[in-house]
Amino acid sequence: MEIPYIVNARKDTGLFNAKIAIWLFLASEVMLFGGFFSAYVFMRLGADYPWPERTLPVLPGLINTFVLIGSSVTVVFAWAALKLRNWRQFQIYMWITVICALIFMVLKGVEYNVKFHHQAVRLKDYTVLEGHLAYIDGTKIEKNRIKLELNPGSTITYNNLRVHDAWVEEILAEAKAAGATLKLAAEVKGAEGFSDADTIYFAKDADLTVELLDKFEKAHIKARNHNQKIRTQALRDAWKVAEKQNPNKSNWEYSDKVSIDQEAIKSKLLTDIPAATFVADKSFQISFKPRDVKEGPEQSKLRDDTVINAKLLPSPMDFHYLDAIDFQYLVMKAEKKGIKPEVAIENSWLLKNDPFAREAWAWHQANVDELKKRLIKDYGLDEKGNPNREPTHKELYRIGWKEFAKYGEETHKIKLSVTDKLKEEFMGPNYKARNPDEKESNSHDSHEEVAHGDSHDRVTFPHLSVPREQIGFASKFTPSWNTYYAIYFTITGLHGLHVVGGAIVLAYYLFFGRRMYEENPEWLCNRVEVGGLFWHFVDLIWIFVFPILYLM
Repeated sequence: MEIPYIVNARKDTGLFNAKIAIWLFLASEVMLFGGFFSAYVFMRLGADYPWPERTLPVLPGLINTFVLIGSSVTVVFAWAALKLRNWRQFQIYMWITVICALIFMVLKGVEYNVKFHHQAVRLKDYTVLEGHLAYIDGTKIEKNRIKLELNPGSTITYNNLRVHDAWVEEILAEAKAAGATLKLAAEVKGAEGFSDADTIYFAKDADLTVELLDKFEKAHIKARNHNQKIRTQALRDAWKVAEKQNPNKSNWEYSDKVSIDQEAIKSKLLTDIPAATFVADKSFQISFKPRDVKEGPEQSKLRDDTVINAKLLPSPMDFHYLDAIDFQYLVMKAEKKGIKPEVAIENSWLLKNDPFAREAWAWHQANVDELKKRLIKDYGLDEKGNPNREPTHKELYRIGWKEFAKYGEETHKIKLSVTDKLKEEFMGPNYKARNPDEKESNSHDSHEEVAHGDSHDRVTFPHLSVPREQIGFASKFTPSWNTYYAIYFTITGLHGLHVVGGAIVLAYYLFFGRRMYEENPEWLCNRVEVGGLFWHFVDLIWIFVFPILYLM
């Protein structure tokens, strides 16, 4: 039986099947994105930290807005060309639509890339710092690592179910470079209980290897699975005995008396190996990314539950370029305690320890004073003599990279070309151009001065070395940094998937729609109309995303 209204519309409604389907689908999409936007509004209103405002680059977002609007127009023109049976014009307009989708995703990719390479850190006094980290010897190994020192007798205990081989190999490589070895602390027997062939035995002082840990894991899993079966069967037998001893009673009435005879099954159980400890014979150092280790003065723990009894060495976070200082969170916490913002900022770790930060903050305060005077001049005072307009919290307590750039331009007469400034709107600050007198010794290929926190050779974006004990939380600008970025990546990422999906469908009509067009032009026309409706929805969602996330 032929399904009606696939190509031709119903006379009473003027709709065909696919059009009804896309409207139902778009209704569900409205519910989805409506929930995201509502959640964003409520979270912003109830945030317990200074919500980021106007932190995203406006120019790329604005260009993407016009790109999508333009593509919505061209997809309509493509549909109209099909209605007029002009295949060539359809191809031209559909090509433009697909290219617009590519431009949108390229700009979005650039924006994401900048976020993934930008470091943020919240100090324990709630000062927030942003910038780019230093590298070691020009490589991409960031200096932001937790350094541990193992001495003779220091131990590493592995959880045999969660060992991460890459970290084991990294530790072995560092030990080998220092001429040290890690040996098994005590003899280990596993899977004991069946026969000699089933018993795995490792003598004390066996060398640590990935293969050895793999054998421990297999023995542990084998023993655990076997023991689980034995205990399960023993519990079943105990229930059967209890049922016979308690006739005419419900299970819950005697459940507290059901137990396993541990002595009876002891001989049937196998010895498992939940963990293995290794001892270092010489001193050597190892390092890990902060997210991979929970550090302590004498004992640290990796994410795979490996426990390392080693001394924590100084492990500062070295900013090669510091491009933002934010005291908003610090001020919010200080005001809750009844401390004046100025006092809290002056007593912050940053202003006490970094001369460049003190100079930049003094310059910023002078600019804020000028802004206050300008607002009074432009908007006047109210009846009580208070200004009608005052600087925002962000303007008062945050120095962003554009303020740092302005500081460099005013204090050191640094000027960038229009092209470089336009590039900064997409890629972020141009560190090299804004530090023209930077010493060669402080490039990414050298880090000696970075480690000492010397920032006076920088005229715009300083070096800064933050001691590990001052760091409260650190992250790239990813969902882990705060709720704002979690929502930003969720909404824009989901919208980006819609852009990619819509572009694939429209590209399919462009490259493979000729046969459909030759068989029945109206059939392809209907499909393009449905695809165009989805594309209009994608554009509409972005029109909401851009002001909410980029402008507010």
